[in-house]
Amino acid sequence: MIERYSRPQMKRVWSDQNKYDSWLAIEIAVCEAWTQQGLIPEKDMLKLQSATYDFDLFQDILKKTKHDMTAFLQSTTAGLGDEGRWLHQGLTTSDVWDTATSMQLVEAGSLLDTELDHLENSLQEKALKYKDTLMMGRTHGVHAEPVTLGLKLALWGDEIKRGRSRLSYAIDSVKVGKISGPVGTHGTAPPEIEAYVCSKIGLDPAPVSNQVIQRDRHAHFVTTLALVAATLEKIATEIRGLQRTEIRELEEPFGEGQTGSSSMPHKRNPELTERICGLSRLIRGHAVTAIENVALWGERDISHSSAERVILPDACLALDYAINLLTGVIKDLVVHEDRMLQNMELTKGLLFSQRTMLLLVEKGLHREEAYKIIQENSMRTWDEDSDFRDLVKNDTRVNSLINEQEMKDLFNYDNYTKYVAKIFEKAGL
Repeated sequence: MIERYSRPQMKRVWSDQNKYDSWLAIEIAVCEAWTQQGLIPEKDMLKLQSATYDFDLFQDILKKTKHDMTAFLQSTTAGLGDEGRWLHQGLTTSDVWDTATSMQLVEAGSLLDTELDHLENSLQEKALKYKDTLMMGRTHGVHAEPVTLGLKLALWGDEIKRGRSRLSYAIDSVKVGKISGPVGTHGTAPPEIEAYVCSKIGLDPAPVSNQVIQRDRHAHFVTTLALVAATLEKIATEIRGLQRTEIRELEEPFGEGQTGSSSMPHKRNPELTERICGLSRLIRGHAVTAIENVALWGERDISHSSAERVILPDACLALDYAINLLTGVIKDLVVHEDRMLQNMELTKGLLFSQRTMLLLVEKGLHREEAYKIIQENSMRTWDEDSDFRDLVKNDTRVNSLINEQEMKDLFNYDNYTKYVAKIFEKAGL
């Protein structure tokens, strides 16, 4: 991921230093396990505890070996004596690499959950603030019936909550290590070694493995990130849509001195939410690659390796950035309540069409007849630029059944908010 979209904490998780520090921690833990098994003398283990790698030397060796693990081991044993021979005892590259990757994924997942928690809280806070703020609900992009901004925000928050639940499950899926040798038989390191190491670094031993931890786990993790990203895009797209000049009910924050366009000084473009949409597309693409990585030849090939070097850090970095960005947008969201009311009146009362039809049914008309009457008045509202409420009031087929007070109650916006409190209660707000 490019520097622009990399935040410090997540960047640290996927740094070379964190990766190689994890490799060293695993190697040392394996040596401790072998010491418990009676293979490595205590005096050698004491020296191994202080082992460290030389990163510059590692880079130099890598140019020759073209192999990360052998370069790492040589750069570590360079600072050791005879005790260095115990490093990597009974291990494969994948034993160390895959287990370390699991550590990184768990750490990254925890950071993502923290960011999602902040976003969920921001959405809930705004939902409560705008609980009863009426705005036009739209289906097919066309005015339907009023909703409240609070309900829209509560809906988003509930989806984020589900995303966090899925993420928790995905973290559990990758929270495994393996120290099981070239084909997973423990031929070079007994299960006790694996159990000790995994316990030491906070992972569970993979129940069964071959040379690698199975990539359905990684696919589960990345596809979960993609689904969370899809939710972010859903929210961002709605904010972008409601920021259009013709609507202008919501706006993302626009700071003093900020530039919207290099050529048009008046522009206040929804650049933040557009950025979220773009990064979400990137993450979805990585999910496809993660799924493709599941099917490997035999006990393992390395067709997944090059792809994972890109998709795992990039998906985590991009989502971390996007969540944080959206949280900021929600916290500083500009709400034009007056414009919401204006827009509800654009169709001159047509939003009351269904309520009027239902009331006529309650008064004794067949639904088809009631529908026909209301549709006729609705089409006149569209075609003649008349007010639906006036047309209905003057329609003898209607006013013969609905009295003046009932008409007044019928055309009251409060009808659309009377159950909002119950919905919020259902949602735990």
